[in-house]
Amino acid sequence: MSKNLHEKPFDQATIAKLEIFEDYAQAWIPTFVMYGDPVICIFDFFAGTGYDKNGIPGSPIRILQKLREQIARIFQKKVKVRVFFNEFDLEKYQQLSIACKDFLHEYPELDRAIELKIFNEDFDICFKTLLPEIRDCSSLVYLDQNGIRFLANKYLLELEKTTRTDFLYFVSSSYFWRFGDKEEFQSHVKLDMEEAKKRPYHYIHRSLISQLQKQLPAGSNLKLYPYSLKKGANVHGIIFGASHPRAVDKFLKAAWRRNQVNGEANFDIDKDTQKGQLDIFSGKRLTKIEAFQQRFREKVLDGTITDNFAAFNFALDEAHLGRHAASELKKMKKEGLIDYDAKSPLVTYEKVCKEKRRIKFQITRK
Repeated sequence: MSKNLHEKPFDQATIAKLEIFEDYAQAWIPTFVMYGDPVICIFDFFAGTGYDKNGIPGSPIRILQKLREQIARIFQKKVKVRVFFNEFDLEKYQQLSIACKDFLHEYPELDRAIELKIFNEDFDICFKTLLPEIRDCSSLVYLDQNGIRFLANKYLLELEKTTRTDFLYFVSSSYFWRFGDKEEFQSHVKLDMEEAKKRPYHYIHRSLISQLQKQLPAGSNLKLYPYSLKKGANVHGIIFGASHPRAVDKFLKAAWRRNQVNGEANFDIDKDTQKGQLDIFSGKRLTKIEAFQQRFREKVLDGTITDNFAAFNFALDEAHLGRHAASELKKMKKEGLIDYDAKSPLVTYEKVCKEKRRIKFQITRK
């Protein structure tokens, strides 16, 4: 098979980014194929050439690979799968076209299962052209860009208006630290750099997400989550956005599988691995999970969180897994602080959102 390559091999941060994209596609595709929608769409607006110099697949080939794994389900459910790749650079576009053609030639059953269109457009033009498709269908959108122009509020706000769109947005977050207060930068994305720089540099991606979330319309259901990527001295990252708890749950599970310490970065962003020893002045410092569980425990004991529905939603809002809350509830029950009429506290998407099994927490001792 002909492999059309980037000029340089992917570095470890790029591979980590691609693996997160791939992990989410692996979770998203079968969910929406089996859901019963007549049409689902996948968009990769900065697709690249298909492979790097060493033949490592980029995002478009990884998407095709994950679709190939679901061919039987696609045919079984008679779902129309529309795939849209865009690459502005003409030479890369030509390489991408050959790479996809070769892949579909090798797997002709996939060629029958999907409808693939490849564009050679400026992102702004392509985004406007395909926005009706994004609005009308259950959609997965990749925005793997390296500049700042394409993070403009107008694109984020268009995605916010959709109700069935999940997106993964790669951002060169270190640019914000270096250039975020420049007029050209602020014309695309308005950020309070003085506020962002109150915290250390390695938190820049987390700060970016926090500010973007505040710029969403009041009452928006869209949730934004960061995944920071360290590349040498720079910190970049992925923004994940979705409005449905099922999507958020799937992304957080993928992120926490990647890093079971913080679920938020490809490095120890909060230095949690150094928190096992006692500090002579402040005692034991809490890890990210321990700090969450402490906040969660307080919310349960003060009556803010009264059932598994509230527990699950609190976990998602805090970018934690339901099991992080469930383990603390089990501990509290064992300590005689609370009681609930079930063997398990049922803090999962399946029990809360699908089966709608509600169990109440009774405070027995504070």
